[in-house]
Amino acid sequence: MKSTLPRSPSFGFPSRKQAWRWLLPLFLALLFVTTLIWLPLHEKHQETIERQEQLIADSLWVEQTIRFQLQRNEESLGLIGTEIVAGYLNGPRLADRMERLIRDNHEIHRIIELDAHGKLLSSTDETLISYHDLSAASRRAAERARATRTPLYSQPAQDISGPVMIDYQVPLFSGGKYVGSIIASYLASSILDDMVPWWFAQDNEIALTDMNDLLIYKRASGGVGRDVYTHTRALNLAGLSLKLKTNSIKSAPKLLPSLLVDIVILLSFGLVWSLIALWRDINRRLAAETALREQITFRAAMENSLVTGMRARDLDGRITYVNPAFAQMVGMEIDDIVGRLPPMPYWAPEAVDEYQRRFSQVLAGTVTPQGFETIFQHADGRRIPVLIYESPLVDDTGKQTGWMGSILDISERKRIEDLNRQQQEKLQASARLATMGEIASTLAHELNQPLAAISSYTTGALNMLEWQHDDAVPTEASSLTHAFQMVRTQAQRAGQIIRSVHTFVKKREPTREAVTIKELIDSVMTLVELQAQKYFVAVRTGIPPGLPPVLADRVLIEQVLLNLTRNGIESMQAVAPDKRVLQITAGLDDATSTNIVVSVIDQGHGIPPEVAERLYSPFFSTKADGMGMGLSICRTAVEFHGGTLTHSDNPQGGTVFRFSLPALQKDLIATTMPSGEKTQRNGK
Repeated sequence: MKSTLPRSPSFGFPSRKQAWRWLLPLFLALLFVTTLIWLPLHEKHQETIERQEQLIADSLWVEQTIRFQLQRNEESLGLIGTEIVAGYLNGPRLADRMERLIRDNHEIHRIIELDAHGKLLSSTDETLISYHDLSAASRRAAERARATRTPLYSQPAQDISGPVMIDYQVPLFSGGKYVGSIIASYLASSILDDMVPWWFAQDNEIALTDMNDLLIYKRASGGVGRDVYTHTRALNLAGLSLKLKTNSIKSAPKLLPSLLVDIVILLSFGLVWSLIALWRDINRRLAAETALREQITFRAAMENSLVTGMRARDLDGRITYVNPAFAQMVGMEIDDIVGRLPPMPYWAPEAVDEYQRRFSQVLAGTVTPQGFETIFQHADGRRIPVLIYESPLVDDTGKQTGWMGSILDISERKRIEDLNRQQQEKLQASARLATMGEIASTLAHELNQPLAAISSYTTGALNMLEWQHDDAVPTEASSLTHAFQMVRTQAQRAGQIIRSVHTFVKKREPTREAVTIKELIDSVMTLVELQAQKYFVAVRTGIPPGLPPVLADRVLIEQVLLNLTRNGIESMQAVAPDKRVLQITAGLDDATSTNIVVSVIDQGHGIPPEVAERLYSPFFSTKADGMGMGLSICRTAVEFHGGTLTHSDNPQGGTVFRFSLPALQKDLIATTMPSGEKTQRNGK
């Protein structure tokens, strides 16, 4: 059945199929935050690398500038030395040349000329008056230069005038003979102050050190270096190795370097906060939807589990809702019912007037709250008795929007009522039968004594006739004797019948004893023949001799025989007189050889297949006055003895009822049979 309940929204958070709808925004938000954090760090790292690379490039350019300037000076000094050896420069011309060179290159502090004996020939600095005024490092460089015949730089050393000097020794040779030297002295401070550009000095602290990192001079025009961006370049000169160290005064780049980035960060945090707020709102909404969905699911489960039909109608009588129980009750689909106006497809034609009258009362609001009974028509045509309760359907504002009906299928209740009525009738019949049984028992008890007296009197009369026998009237005596014998025989027969009835109806506990099938059949033959005479049925028995006895309760098995024979006799009422024959046979079971099978064979109307399925069910009977307990009791009694009760069709017409009883083993016969019967069997 289809349900008309509203469905929950399809974008629920817990749904796996729709998880991407919230996982994707979450992933994008995380990606955005990650990028937001990574971007400033990356920019800071990139700026650090760029600054470091720029410092390295600038340091290299400065080092190349210093080296280039020194090489130009070396070339100028070498040219001066060549002209001196050639005799072109001397006296005033040489002094003027030296002055011009110092004036054009401020890094050179002084230039002096020495002869082969170290005597000062000319000088641009009056403080130096002899070769011995030079520093020891300068003198050692001069000796190495003369020995190697190559210009060399001396190690930085403090000059006689005070500042640290670096002397460039240019030895002069004429014809392979040392003739003197030209010495150009550089102030260590001038190398950095005059040869390093101002813009580079403003951004960096520059230091000149020897190879052992001993500071020679430091220039910090823009401030002290921060040790963030540093670089060291080797300044290798002829005979001298120095280090040019650069330490930038710039600090590490800031994480938030600009107002624009700050604004972007703030906007990003605002976006993240908005996402979090939206997330919380979605969670609250999803929680509410989940609660609503649970309520709807609970309501649907509750309504689907109801066996009571629910039907809602608007004020015009149009059906707006039915539950599955109602649709199942009338055998229709929910979609085929909802939206219909009267007349309804489940209305029975014979009750249309009642429906219309009731429907008018509902619309008029005069319907009583008490339920009323009617019938509905199932889709297959069956009539269904129902009990209907109608009540107003009110919305949350208190306004009536329609009517809600509860419909109960009372078919089972009706069936139970009919069954109770039948049971009451059967109980009344049972009570009547019980009363008749008590009356039969009383009659058997009361009639037994008169019949015994009749038998005694006839026996006495016969004895007197034998003693007073008169040969003169043999014919009359013989006739009288025969008459008294017949009276005695019938009296004994009546007594046997009454004793059988008394034994049959008497209440007692089941007792088993060893008894033969022939004895059981003979004990009930009197009652069987009485029933057979009523319907003119011939009774025939076929019991082979030598059948082993069975351990059974006489009365129970006799009751089984009486019920089966009575059913067989009654089934032959409508057949031809020549076919009214009831056969009772017994024999060993061919399959087991341990059971004795008793067959009651009639040639009556037989048992139809639809009746055979319920033949042994309690309270089922094909007789108008039957209680339906006979065969059920017979089967119970046979199964109580360990046997089975079955039936089959008789090829000559009618039915064959068979019941089996376990045969008593030979070693148990002597211990279970009564003493009189054992003596009789031993005598035989």
